[in-house]
Amino acid sequence: MGKKRVLGTLFAVLLLLVLIKAWNDAVIPGMSVRNVKKAEALLKAAGQDVFRHIWERFYPAPVFPGQKEKERDQEPDPAYRTAQEVEGFFLEHEYLAYYGNEETWEKSGQGTDTMTGNDEMVEGKTAEEEGKKEQAGDDSGAGTNEGQGGKEAMAKASFPGQTYQLAQLEDYDFLMSHFYNVHTSTTADRQLMDAKKLLSRNFQLFPKSQENQGGEEEENKPQILIYHTHSQETFADSGPGQGIVEVGAYLAELLEEKGFSVYHDRSVYDVRDGKLDRNKAYTYALEGIRKILEENPSIQVVIDLHRDGVKEGTRLVTDVNGKPTAQIMFFNGLSQTPEGPVPYLDNPNREDNLAFSLQLQLKAAAYYPGFTRKIYLKGLRYNQHLRPCSCLVEAGAQTNTYEEVRNAMEPLAEVFTMVLRGN
Repeated sequence: MGKKRVLGTLFAVLLLLVLIKAWNDAVIPGMSVRNVKKAEALLKAAGQDVFRHIWERFYPAPVFPGQKEKERDQEPDPAYRTAQEVEGFFLEHEYLAYYGNEETWEKSGQGTDTMTGNDEMVEGKTAEEEGKKEQAGDDSGAGTNEGQGGKEAMAKASFPGQTYQLAQLEDYDFLMSHFYNVHTSTTADRQLMDAKKLLSRNFQLFPKSQENQGGEEEENKPQILIYHTHSQETFADSGPGQGIVEVGAYLAELLEEKGFSVYHDRSVYDVRDGKLDRNKAYTYALEGIRKILEENPSIQVVIDLHRDGVKEGTRLVTDVNGKPTAQIMFFNGLSQTPEGPVPYLDNPNREDNLAFSLQLQLKAAAYYPGFTRKIYLKGLRYNQHLRPCSCLVEAGAQTNTYEEVRNAMEPLAEVFTMVLRGN
């Protein structure tokens, strides 16, 4: 607003105050009670008009196309009002776009610490120490997979890692503190994170040799899709042909050896016009994998394989079977902010996605201690709505070597096989 406009408005206000003072001192005392009331009502209405006039000089109301000046007080064009509401929502939740990438870039307490051993820290105690304590109290162990025909009694002595009792996992605070990191862009309430329901989901997918008896053509139909939203991700010592896509090829090979039929999508979704462009990679990937799924309806499991991005100096490495192995992290998009669901990111398979990652996490904890980081939860959807068994996996980070990440595919394939066979 210009300086002259401000001065003019202030002058008008001062003049109004002077007139009101003169009216009260000179005119009101000589009027009857009845006329005084009428004068006060008239003055009040005039004051409201003056206030509105002054307000609009500072904050003018918009004039819509075809709208006359005298119609300013009427309801705006409903379509324009809807557009304003949508714009307001995006402005309110613009951090979703900022945090849309699944890379964590975090350290210390957020699941991306430098880790080189097999013992996951649990409230100041190692998983091994915690396990001994639990075993002393209940030698029966913890059955956590109800989806495979009821509660499965798992004796602690049978597993090299940590197992949990269902009663522990039904404790919301225990579940969230031991298994999840929740980003500020979302929230995970007690109703959603119901361990008993999540562990009751059955994800058995038999190998093709057991599942199909309809001939060679039937057996060759793909069951698992592996793809890479960020196909250009590489590692600390990557050379030609040593990126995330080649790691995915090794995972596909291992799963094929387990008897599954795998479709490995090598498409590039994060490069446009010869330039790296990750802003719309998930949109481009959605177009690609949706077409693959339409052409291959037999696919039941969808794996988006990535590597994380962490602060330099952070090393996500452990030892599995005597090999230096990158740690992996399961990642879920919840399609909701702390204020509620994101309407344009509906995911009817959200609970199944959560159940799938939790069951994978528990198998890894039991058989490969220290191999997985906590499951990471964020506010967007990350194309996990296309299948119930949709899974985003972060394999190591940019600070890992190619060999460490490739080695991680071996225990990862075993964990997938355990859940998909119901073992």
